[in-house]
Amino acid sequence: MTLNLHLQQALLPEGFAEDVALSVEDGAIASVTIGVPPAGGALRLDGLALPGMPNLHSHAFQRGMAGLSERRGASEDSFWTWREVMYRFLDQLDPDDVQAIAAQAFVEMLEGGFTALAEFHYLHHDKDGRPYADIAAMAGAIAAAAEETGLGLTLLPVLYRYGNFGEAAPVHGQRRFVNDPDSYQRLIDASEAAIGHLPDARLGLAPHSLRAVGKADLTWLTALRPDGPFHIHVAEQTREVEDSLEITGRRPVELLLDTVGLDQRWCLIHATHLSDGERDAIARSGAVAGLCPITESNLGDGIFDGVRYRAAAGRFGVGSDSNVQIDAGAELRQLEYSQRLRDRRRSLLAEQQASTGLALWRNACAGGAQACGRAIGEIKVGSRADLVTLDFDHPALVGKAGAAALDSAIFAANALPLRDVLVGGRRVVSDGRHLAGAAIAKRFGVVMRRLLG
Repeated sequence: MTLNLHLQQALLPEGFAEDVALSVEDGAIASVTIGVPPAGGALRLDGLALPGMPNLHSHAFQRGMAGLSERRGASEDSFWTWREVMYRFLDQLDPDDVQAIAAQAFVEMLEGGFTALAEFHYLHHDKDGRPYADIAAMAGAIAAAAEETGLGLTLLPVLYRYGNFGEAAPVHGQRRFVNDPDSYQRLIDASEAAIGHLPDARLGLAPHSLRAVGKADLTWLTALRPDGPFHIHVAEQTREVEDSLEITGRRPVELLLDTVGLDQRWCLIHATHLSDGERDAIARSGAVAGLCPITESNLGDGIFDGVRYRAAAGRFGVGSDSNVQIDAGAELRQLEYSQRLRDRRRSLLAEQQASTGLALWRNACAGGAQACGRAIGEIKVGSRADLVTLDFDHPALVGKAGAAALDSAIFAANALPLRDVLVGGRRVVSDGRHLAGAAIAKRFGVVMRRLLG
C-alpha cells in the first residue's frame, strides 16, 4: 500500500527543507522529494515535520501510580522509599488493568511526540508470584495496548533473579518479577509470539540491573540473542554504587565491562553515577546512555554528566521511565536544564553557534533509534514513516520556522505543540489529540477508580 504525504516544512538529515513530498510503502519511506507543490491525493501536513522521538525506557504500568508517592514519609524519602509505594501498587494489577493503564500511557506518549517505545517489561507473574497459564500474559497486555494506540514497540522482557548484589534472595515485593533461566526462556518465546502481529515490532532482552542478575546470567543472556538490543539499569543511585563496591569490589559499569563488555547493542539506563573512566568507556563503546531526566529528577537520583559525555562523542536518548509526566520536549528540556543548573552556564548540549533544540532532538532520535533496534528517528528513505508536526500557529511558535521553531517548542511551550502524529504512515494524532484517546481515557478511569477506591 502506497501513501503520499506533503510536508510544509521538514527536518531531513541534511537540514530543514520546504515543500517535501514523501511516498510511503508498507509503513516505510520509499522516496523523498524536496521543493514540490502539493499533489492531488497527497495528505498535506502543515507545520514543521520532525522525525518522531523514540522513547527508549518506560515501565508503562507506573503511569497508574503517578502522583501517589508525593507524600513525605517518617524517614528520609528516596528512590528506595518510592520503590515500596510501587510494590504496593503493582500488587493489585491483572493483565486487563495493565492493558488499560499502558494504553493510556501510550496515548500520552503519542500526544507528547514519542512515536516508538522500548518497554522495559518486568511485571510478569500473577499476584502470588506464580506464572500465568500464559507466561506472557502481561507482555500480551503491552502488545495489545500498542496495537490499539498505534505506538511502535520494542518489547524488552526483563530477567530478574535476585534482590541485591551477591545473589541475595528477592524480597516479597519482587515476587511478580522473578524468573529462572528456564522460565525466562519460555517467557521470551511467548513474548515474541505476543508481538508477532504488530507492524515492525522488535524483541530485545533486559537484565534488570546488576543487583538483580548474576555474572553468569549476563553471559548466558548475551549469548541467547547475540544481535541485541540489550538494556540494563545501571548506577542510578549512589547506594547502588556503594553496594556494588562493597559486595563485588567493582563499580557497576566496571563490573558490566569486566563481564560482557559493551557495544552498540547496549543501552545503559540512567548511568547517573559514573567515574570518569566509566563515562569515557561507555562513550568509546558506542553504547547508548538511556536518560530519563524527569523521572531522575522526581526520584532525586542525581544529574548525568551530559556535557563531558557528549564531549567524548557519547550517544544518548531519552525515556519517560516512571511516566510521572509524558512529553518528549519536557524530557529534553529537563536534560539541558539539569546541566545548566549544575554548571551555571547555558546551551551546554549544543555545538557552538548552533541550536540547542536541534542538537537535542537529533541526538536523542539517533540514540533512541539505536536503543530500539529499529529503522526510525530520521525522515529518509528506508526509515519508518514516524513523523510529528509542530503547530506554527501555536503562540510559542508563531512567526518562527526551522530551528527557531524547534527551540521554542522545547523551551517556550508548556507542552510540545503538536498538530499531527503519524506512525508507519498511519495518522494516530490529529490536532494534538489521539484518535482513540477518549475511549481509552474512559476505560483507564474505570480501572483507576477501582484500584484506588
